[in-house]
Amino acid sequence: MAIASIAIVPPTKEERREALKAVYHQARSCTNCPQLAATRTTVVFGNGNADADLMFVGEAPGANEDRQGIPFVGQAGKLLDTLLGEIGLVRGDVFVANVLKCRPPGNRDPHPAEIEACQSYLLRQVELIEPRVVCTLGNFATKLLRGEPTGITRLHGRDEVRTIGPRAVRLYPLFHPAAALYTPANVEVLRADFARIPELLAMDPPPQPEPVEEAVAPIDDPPRALPEPEPASEPEPEREPEPEREPVAVGPPPDAQLGLF
Repeated sequence: MAIASIAIVPPTKEERREALKAVYHQARSCTNCPQLAATRTTVVFGNGNADADLMFVGEAPGANEDRQGIPFVGQAGKLLDTLLGEIGLVRGDVFVANVLKCRPPGNRDPHPAEIEACQSYLLRQVELIEPRVVCTLGNFATKLLRGEPTGITRLHGRDEVRTIGPRAVRLYPLFHPAAALYTPANVEVLRADFARIPELLAMDPPPQPEPVEEAVAPIDDPPRALPEPEPASEPEPEREPEPEREPVAVGPPPDAQLGLF
C-alpha cells in the first residue's frame, strides 16, 4: 500500500527570523564547553542582516568582541568594514559570525572538541539566514565548512559550491583580516579577493538539495484502536530544575546583537 507524504513548506521570512532569535537565546546560556562558559563575558552569536545574501564566518571572538557581544569590532573589524566599503557594502548588508561563539582564554586557538560542540549553532545560522555566498575567514572556518584539512593559503580566492547542513552555498575562502594585518602584503591579496565578491553575488544561486519529505501513515488505513490505559501508578518525583545562567549585561541589548531585526 502506498505511503502518503507531505511536502515540506519553506518557512517564511518572519518564521526564519523568529527561529534565529530562538537559536540565539539558546546559545546565550550554552554550557557545552565548560571552560569557555566559565571564562567568557558574553556569548558572541553574530551580527548583521538576518536575510543577507553574503555571510562571513571567522574563527572566534577576541577580547573586544567578548566585552561588546558583537563580532569583528577591533582592528580586524575595521579592516573588514573598509574592504566592504570598497565593494559598495556596509556591515548592515551582511551577516558576520564565528565558528566559536565564546572567546577562548587568552585568544588561544579553538580546540577540536569546542568546534564540534559549537558547530550546530553555525549550521543553523546558515540554514535560517539563507546566504548565497559564505566567505570563510581563515583556516578554522574554511576547514570546518569544507570538511577537509586543506589550508587557506592554497584555497583563498577560489569559490566552490558546497552543501552546509541542508543548504547549498557558494563558499569563498579568504585570509582572516587579523592575519592579514600581521603580514601587510596579505592585505592586498585580501583586497583583490574581496573585489570578486560582487561577481559571486551576481551569479545564479546554487541549486538547493531536494528537501526530505515527511512520511505519514497511509491515508486509507483504518484507524487503529487505542490501547487500554494502564492502571495509574505513583508519579515519579520531578527533578529540581537547574538554575539558569544570568547573562552579563555587557554591550548592546540582547536582540541588538542580531542586527536588522
